[in-house]
Amino acid sequence: MLLTFVIAYLAVTIGIGLLAARRVHGAKDYLVAGRSLPLYMNVATVFATWFGAETVLSVSATFAKDGLNGIPGDPFGATVCLVLAALLFAKIFYRMNLLTIGDFYKVRYGKSVEVLTSVAIVLSYLGWTSAQLTALGLVIHVLSSGAMDLNYAIMLGAAVVLVYTVFGGMWSVAFTDLFQTVVIVVGLILVATLVGGNAGGFQKVVAQAAAEGKFDMFPADMDAAAWWAMAGAFFAFAFGSIPQQDVFQRMTSAKDEKTAVRGTVIGGLMYFVIAFIPLYIAYAALIAHPELKALFESEDARTIQRILPDLVLGQMPMWAQILFFGALLSAILSTASGALLAPTATFTENVLKPFVPHMSDRQFLLLLRVILVTFTACALLFAMNSTSTMYEMVQNAYNVTLTGAFVPLMAGAFWRRANTQGALFSVVLGVGTWLVFNFLAPETLVPANLLGLMASIVGMLLGSLAPSVIANRGQSMASALGHAPQDTPSR
Repeated sequence: MLLTFVIAYLAVTIGIGLLAARRVHGAKDYLVAGRSLPLYMNVATVFATWFGAETVLSVSATFAKDGLNGIPGDPFGATVCLVLAALLFAKIFYRMNLLTIGDFYKVRYGKSVEVLTSVAIVLSYLGWTSAQLTALGLVIHVLSSGAMDLNYAIMLGAAVVLVYTVFGGMWSVAFTDLFQTVVIVVGLILVATLVGGNAGGFQKVVAQAAAEGKFDMFPADMDAAAWWAMAGAFFAFAFGSIPQQDVFQRMTSAKDEKTAVRGTVIGGLMYFVIAFIPLYIAYAALIAHPELKALFESEDARTIQRILPDLVLGQMPMWAQILFFGALLSAILSTASGALLAPTATFTENVLKPFVPHMSDRQFLLLLRVILVTFTACALLFAMNSTSTMYEMVQNAYNVTLTGAFVPLMAGAFWRRANTQGALFSVVLGVGTWLVFNFLAPETLVPANLLGLMASIVGMLLGSLAPSVIANRGQSMASALGHAPQDTPSR
């Protein structure tokens, strides 16, 4: 019965995505849904895209093991990212009327910076997308009782997401996200009520978690290494995920700039609140079934992510299994579709299109779909060869944009002196420093990603203030906003 439900659910999701694909008439519809999403759909796309597999399976299990101290990046850093992006960039991005975040770097700094930052952004999505495909495969593998090999299960899950995303783009993402948001919220609340009741009730679960120090966010002593490690994880999400195409896409898909701001803030706050439900479920599961703690002893870090699936399949009634796996599949599918579309848009528009500038809209749309399939294949290879947890995969992904794209974005938007030379220095020094310390000196007191961020800041300051060796190829923000073509908002 459970397998029948899962198959039916996947079929319904594909059907919704393919119906939404009928709204796609050009590249703009495919990438930003014609800039016409109302507030409720905008909120749903923000929430559903960020509420992914790592939140339900990996972050919850990490909390059950290490408490809040083990998850500073998600949901805390992730929520800060969405709120900051809304307040600082939503109006700017919307008024500039761009297709991708890479277009911002092109307008502000020129083609060289556009290509460099866009490559960094695209590479960062490998980890995040792979985390979602891994989760899909894990669910299918568990539901088949191990009959289907994990790698084959990952491939099957990727095929499902690919089918509806490749045809409908952002329209399919928006409509499936709306459907999946409802399933996520309702399913997790009902499962949390059941699991919490088996563990003795909400008050007992919270009291025991507090007694065991699970709510201690900060290191208990003056251990400098622990503080720096927490800061590195927090800033990877809080700053590193701001210059991301999926954040940009949701803001610029709104029907107007007020909706872009409000939708992102509300979606971010909704994400923060709902993210605590799987944390509660995972810890309540350990109280009710202490034998699940044995999963923490595995040498494969991914094993702890099986706490909730194993509990639900082994201890829960059929209705709870259906609700949990419905919510889990919704979380994974909504995030995976957005994670496939975002790098596709950036790579096609900002890396390939500059070399073929005179493509027709129809040719561009075809190229977008070809690149989507290609990126899916790359993410599959990454997913099948990684042994990291989903939380670790996502955090590592954001380090790329933290060190290579965040500072040029901030400086370009808010510092008039920022120029092409400064942006190039920032990208090269930031990513270079992070890579050197990450591979050659990974045990430094200050995490490699923060050293890369500091180097990126230094590079921007030195390059922009020093005599110009590299000519500035970009426009000022005043000029960019003044010449941006404006759409008539859809009402």
